Amino acid sequence: MATGTMVSEAMKASEALKHEGIDAGVLNIHTIKPLDNAAIIQAAKRSGAVVSIEEHSIHGGLGSAIAEVLIENYPVPMKIIGVQDRFGESGEYEELLQILGLNAENIVKQARKLMSVKT
Repeated sequence: MATGTMVSEAMKASEALKHEGIDAGVLNIHTIKPLDNAAIIQAAKRSGAVVSIEEHSIHGGLGSAIAEVLIENYPVPMKIIGVQDRFGESGEYEELLQILGLNAENIVKQARKLMSVKT
């Protein structure tokens, strides 16, 4: 589940995982409020695990909102990928994605880890 420009990174990760035999769908969360709870729950039921990615703090953003929906309706293993609790920095966009772990390679890595705890 991703929002904004992170949707394209999620799509790249999904393609990479497909080559490994892992069917990882991408849900574009185009609005944070109102949040599409039904789509989130449906995706969680279909996949059994959720990775969220956003260009935002891991605290109080998209991942937190998704976690709230899932914990009350359909709890599944979840990983929130976003900006860790740290000071920002300047640089080229692609370089910052790499530094912050907001790229397809890290999404793939985190999805693999999540698969090991998936119910």
